[in-house]
Amino acid sequence: MLDLGANVGFSSAYFLSVFPKAQVVAVEPDDRNLLVCKVNLSPYGDRAIVVHGAVWSKPCKLRLLRGKYGDGREWATQVHESIEGEGSPTEIEAWDVGRLIDLAGGGPVDLLKVDIEGAEMSVFGNSTGSWLHKVRNICIELHGADCQEVFFAALEDFDYELGHSGELTICRNLSPRMGAR
Repeated sequence: MLDLGANVGFSSAYFLSVFPKAQVVAVEPDDRNLLVCKVNLSPYGDRAIVVHGAVWSKPCKLRLLRGKYGDGREWATQVHESIEGEGSPTEIEAWDVGRLIDLAGGGPVDLLKVDIEGAEMSVFGNSTGSWLHKVRNICIELHGADCQEVFFAALEDFDYELGHSGELTICRNLSPRMGAR
């Protein structure tokens, strides 16, 4: 499982508890949440890999924007690509999904959980070709019509079962369509 936007690790802890053979890579950009996430996932030992960073379309440096998105609380931290020479004290490493899959061993991803406050635009933009076929199920919080459009465009060459639960969009049993690009 990849938990992108892990916050304090509650989803990761739940899945690690329910599925005793599962491994989770939990990615969180906010250092305050990261500390709690590490504590919450420590009982699971090496089944939980906690990464301080954010997911993006490519490896680069990102800067955190706190309090300027959504309701401004700790779960509403956004990331944006840093401009060279900008020098922000809150720069963090960007991880592309392919690299995170490699970190987890390179095999199929049973669940991609995504809550990344608008960074879906980057992650599901033009960089999914190398990794999306490895994902079996997606649970995502889409942040606005633009993010929704980009996300579903990335899935246009896949068959899947679509569902919704509250603010979550769930795509189950992804499989590439025959003859898809």
